[in-house]
Amino acid sequence: MKTLLKLFVVLLILGGIGAAGYRPAVKYWKQRNRPQWRADQVVRGDIVAVVNATGQVKPVLSVQVGSFVSGPIVDLPGEFNQEVKEGDLLAKIDERIYKANRDQDTATLKIRRAEVKRVQSLLHQAQNDEQRGLALRAKNESFLSDAERDQLQFNRESLEAQLEVAEAAVEQAEASLENSKANLGYTNITSPVDGIVIDRKIDPGQTLAASFQTPQLFVVAPRMREKMHVHAMIDEADIGLIREAKERQLTVEFTVDAYLDDLFQGTIEEIRYSSTTTQNVVTYPVIVAAANPDLKLLPGMTANLSFRVDERKDVLRIPNAALRFFPESQYVREEDRNLLEGTGGDIGEEKEKPSEQRISANERAEARRRRTKRHVWVEDGEFLKAIPIEVGLSDSRYTELLSGDVKEGQSLVTGVKPK
Repeated sequence: MKTLLKLFVVLLILGGIGAAGYRPAVKYWKQRNRPQWRADQVVRGDIVAVVNATGQVKPVLSVQVGSFVSGPIVDLPGEFNQEVKEGDLLAKIDERIYKANRDQDTATLKIRRAEVKRVQSLLHQAQNDEQRGLALRAKNESFLSDAERDQLQFNRESLEAQLEVAEAAVEQAEASLENSKANLGYTNITSPVDGIVIDRKIDPGQTLAASFQTPQLFVVAPRMREKMHVHAMIDEADIGLIREAKERQLTVEFTVDAYLDDLFQGTIEEIRYSSTTTQNVVTYPVIVAAANPDLKLLPGMTANLSFRVDERKDVLRIPNAALRFFPESQYVREEDRNLLEGTGGDIGEEKEKPSEQRISANERAEARRRRTKRHVWVEDGEFLKAIPIEVGLSDSRYTELLSGDVKEGQSLVTGVKPK
């Protein structure tokens, strides 16, 4: 009996000890398994929104230099990367055939002019004969018959016609000579502009055949030290921002793989309307102009561009990670759980919003306007508390805070720390 009583007292004591330590143990277990939140602070600073794209560096103008005449190349002073002035000799075609044609046409012109003089002399003689005959007929009609008068008249008219033919032949010979001289001049391939030879498509000794089409010999790029163009293709969703940036004359920054440490700057020079559709993606060409005094930007380089489309100075900035964070409902205080369950606020709506293809244009526009209404989370005792905010411009790390009960330096939950 005494043994049972002792055993009962021991069990009673142990039960009391267990009951007394249960709550602290549960509390300790909860604290141990409670997630540790990763946080970031609200800071003040600048926000620059950009649209990123890739583009290709090209000269402002590429002048293709060809040949109008055929023949073998006898001299080729034009070299790759050579800086040339307008009129500088780039290549020379064998001119012997064209000199012979010029000399032949020169001789032909001399013959035609001599023929004009011969016909003029005959015409003068015919005019004098006609005048003397008419003078004799005026004294006495029997001195000159009608047939003889007609013969004198028609001989004079015939020689007048021959003179017109001879003069036309002179003009024809002159034109032929000008053509021969032009073809002879075309044997000298010269640069039409001041620039740099960026491509040469012929070699010494090569024979040109320009009978059917003009062969391209050189490509000369003018003003490469003054300005280069970067041709970028911009998605249709961003082209409106690019147009606004052009109107505000915002700068464009870009890099090229050849100079990883150099940052180049340019301006939007042109937005072209000639769209391109590739796999249902519509893009528009945008031309960026950049200075190139050191000739670092070479034709064909790939540029990685960042178009500045908007900026804010000295504003409160929310970390983007805080806007992307969505906690589990068990860690959220009771009055904020409806935001996660889709019964209120923008978070639930964002999770269960219908496809944009199923809603009207008005509803789609309204939904896009509501995207500035967001929530961020802060620690409130054991749970998380939602704070409604309105956001504005964003960059890669921060988003502008327009309104909301958030102060500078306040910590916002951005995720869960790994254990």
